[in-house]
Amino acid sequence: MTVTLADVAARAQVSPATVSRVLNGNYPVAASTRERVLKAVDELDYVLNGPASALAAATSDLVGILVNDIADPFFGIMASAIQAEIGGPGGRAGGERLAVVCNTGGSPERELTYLTLLQRQRAAAVVLTGGAIEDAAHQAAMDAKVRKLADAGTRVVLCGRPPAPETGAIALTFDNRGGGQELTEHLIGLGHRRLGYIAGPEERTTTRHRLEGHRAALAAHGIEEDPRWTVHGRYDRRSGYEATLELLRRDPSLTAVVAANDSVALGACAALRDSGLRIPEDVSVAGFDDLPFSIDAVPALTTVRLPLAEAGARAGRIAMGREEAPPGGIASVRGELMVRGSSGVPRVS
Repeated sequence: MTVTLADVAARAQVSPATVSRVLNGNYPVAASTRERVLKAVDELDYVLNGPASALAAATSDLVGILVNDIADPFFGIMASAIQAEIGGPGGRAGGERLAVVCNTGGSPERELTYLTLLQRQRAAAVVLTGGAIEDAAHQAAMDAKVRKLADAGTRVVLCGRPPAPETGAIALTFDNRGGGQELTEHLIGLGHRRLGYIAGPEERTTTRHRLEGHRAALAAHGIEEDPRWTVHGRYDRRSGYEATLELLRRDPSLTAVVAANDSVALGACAALRDSGLRIPEDVSVAGFDDLPFSIDAVPALTTVRLPLAEAGARAGRIAMGREEAPPGGIASVRGELMVRGSSGVPRVS
């Protein structure tokens, strides 16, 4: 037999209207009353009609988390932290929210498609993680979609992504330029003057910002960048390996390799070892993000630590309305330079 709202009300000894208020989370209810209702929901295994409830309310219990690649620890750490913060009081059907992780694979089309699907489901919140795609037409389409979501009552939070002005989205941005500059300045301070750089995909904001920071450090110290010293690739280990071999082919005299992220840096380390070079005695290596494996690499990676879990948790709380948005709707999150064994003073030839 199907359990009804009236059955829950009878078990909790409250009115059907009170049950509805608790499950919809749209009206203040005494804590003791709320607990009795939720206990009755659990005991009777009452299932709320989600689609019907979503039509009656402004939003549903669904929360979307968009990531580029869930297999990448950068996105996995943030998604996990976001999901940990979105449960609890405030949702219907037991007070929980349903988190849906949407893996775009870096596809602009999939990014827009997921936002459209979440809009149709009247998602309570959407968190977009990682860098944005630098394409004017795509960005305009994304801004329009985010604006529609926000206008419909969906909270939209950008985590590690540049702000989207006038869309209603809250932005927690990573200071990729500052981190990139500090990292390269550390290597220059050790005496390096010939630094290869393995950049990420050219169309990503994260790629451009980190590379701008690297170039700012070179310029500040009067080092003229050789065009041969920069190679673009994917944010993965294989790309780091192949790009490092290419850099060595172009200029065997390089004394340091700066990688777009830690996964790329691991590939760079492998390529250097396979080429008979020692780290850091012959070539120093630096990464970015301080992913969990960075400290266990041999030698441990010098890198820039981004507080991925902390930023993800904050994004989740803001998305759920449990933490106020930063002033002006934008907050910049700085990284921390982690100096480890993969960087050292270059050999004097």
